[in-house]
Amino acid sequence: MIIKRTDSSDIDFQNLVKLLDADLAIRDGEDHAFYHQFNGIDLLKNCVVIHLNGTPAACGAFKPYSDNTVEIKRMYTDPLNRGKGLASKTLNELEVWAKELGYQKCILETGIKQSEAIALYEKRGYKMISNYGQYAGVENSVCYDKVL
Repeated sequence: MIIKRTDSSDIDFQNLVKLLDADLAIRDGEDHAFYHQFNGIDLLKNCVVIHLNGTPAACGAFKPYSDNTVEIKRMYTDPLNRGKGLASKTLNELEVWAKELGYQKCILETGIKQSEAIALYEKRGYKMISNYGQYAGVENSVCYDKVL
């Protein structure tokens, strides 16, 4: 297993995000266009890709939200590699990296239909918060935070 810190120009990260977007288009249905507008990857400087046996298997990223907070974005594990703890490893690497850069907290948004993601975040110590920013008042969103 190789855990690679990179940015959004990484082709493996881009390819995993394409798979994520295809999955979310199905899960989100008619709400997909709303969420998709907030998930561009053009300027993400802090991305993680996990490779198993030379194959990209999982990814995630964060972007600055405020002076002391980052927002976790684009978490995805290829279906063939689920159940191996890769999402936890990805999230842990993002948290460690953010802390190294001086951030004190992570926030994130996920969909209420993404039960696997909700279980992951709660298992990793994230606490549900009021929906923030563009997600305020959005019934299909759930938001979390975690102090690093």
